[in-house]
Amino acid sequence: MLFNSIDFIIFLPVVFFLYWFVVYKNLKYQNLLIVIASYFFYGSWDWKFLGLIIFSTVVDYFIGLKLSKEEVVFKRKLLLGLSIAINLGFLGFFKYYNFFIDSFVSTFSFFGIGIEARYLNIILPVGISFYTFQTLSYTIDIYKRKIQPTKDFIMFAAFVSFFPQLVAGPIERAENLLSQFSRPKNFKFVNIQFGFIRILWGLFKKVVIADRLSIIVNTAYNSPEDYGGLHFIVATVFFAFQIYCDFSGYSDIAIGTARMFNIKLMENFRTPYFSKSLGEFWRNWHISLSTWFRDYLYIPLGGNKVAKIRWYTNILIVFVVSGFWHGASWTFIIWGAIHGIILILESIFTSVRFKNRIINLKYINIFKILVTFSITCFAWVFFRANSTQEAFFIINKFVDFSTPLVTNLRGQELYFNQPLWKLMASATLILVLVFLEYLIRKNKINEIILIQKSIFVRWCVYLTVILTILFFGVFETNEFIYFQF
Repeated sequence: MLFNSIDFIIFLPVVFFLYWFVVYKNLKYQNLLIVIASYFFYGSWDWKFLGLIIFSTVVDYFIGLKLSKEEVVFKRKLLLGLSIAINLGFLGFFKYYNFFIDSFVSTFSFFGIGIEARYLNIILPVGISFYTFQTLSYTIDIYKRKIQPTKDFIMFAAFVSFFPQLVAGPIERAENLLSQFSRPKNFKFVNIQFGFIRILWGLFKKVVIADRLSIIVNTAYNSPEDYGGLHFIVATVFFAFQIYCDFSGYSDIAIGTARMFNIKLMENFRTPYFSKSLGEFWRNWHISLSTWFRDYLYIPLGGNKVAKIRWYTNILIVFVVSGFWHGASWTFIIWGAIHGIILILESIFTSVRFKNRIINLKYINIFKILVTFSITCFAWVFFRANSTQEAFFIINKFVDFSTPLVTNLRGQELYFNQPLWKLMASATLILVLVFLEYLIRKNKINEIILIQKSIFVRWCVYLTVILTILFFGVFETNEFIYFQF
């Protein structure tokens, strides 16, 4: 079930009504309703995969209880290892089995040894990378004695399967989300208002911007041999905003939907394309994942509390693993490695500073933002390309300006097989987004949509967004990009 579908438009009000007007003030029934609704939501993709999430929930629930009581260090490590092995085992099989087989065969072929391997037609369960990491953080935090396990199985199942963030995050921690299922909920109109606004904003970014940009991006990246340097520069910049609007739009809808049930999810994005360094970018992009890797991989490896060469190695390991988490392809691994290498270079040259007496600080910051954005766009080529060969082919084409941006078909000028107005509309939407993100960054947007006392002004804004979505949105039920991860 997609957020941008008629099914969800029907599903959400039904669950909302039952939650607040049928099982209101009964916490156990409210949590049970969340679990049933979440399983229905998840099962709408494929009911067969419900068994995986239920099995993972049962395993980590009992391991969590056992970990809290066990005092023998060896047994505690054994229990934690069992949780990690089961969760990562499922993830590894469904997501990486064919990748490892293919890499194994390719390695032996390189040395002239032919091997016949058996590939499996495996369907990747939607959201498995997200809920696996969420349940892992629960058992790891209990092992570290940061939290105590819950004895309420329904409450834990609600934490694992909470439908707004189940299939694409944010990846929540038990100390934030699980604890909220233990507290009675009060109906507050301000939460409904906030949720409604966030859902609208998320839908605007998804169906109006991301899905419209995807038309041009897919045209270029799915037929790279037909296009030249200008095409790929435009398409890559468009993809940078497409993936941002697609993924942050999902997070906005998830956060808004959760708030309607008086549940607060963590922020997953903070205007990342205004970042002045790649380090700042990763503090503002997919925050739930970057902090997960920081807490459960980077710090256990030693973080920056080790020798410099080891520190740099830790950075590279984290980002290569992060790239691999995104997909079973070398393109994602290279994407992660690029970010890791640039972050290492940033840490090496942090002592380099511009002198404010020579260059105005304002222009330095603009320059840094543009450089950081350019680096992320370069890395996005590997993220979006269908293969490593195509990625390098596209990068080589960046300097090939022999192919004109415009083509002619029956006397009509076309850009990416689209009329000029569609290309200009997409570019205008990006400018509108950048302006609105600037207002959000400066906290000025709240003065318009939240703090503004005039009901007339507020509803003019709301109706404008709704009408924009209805008239300019792309309603072809395009899945969210991060569903594939």
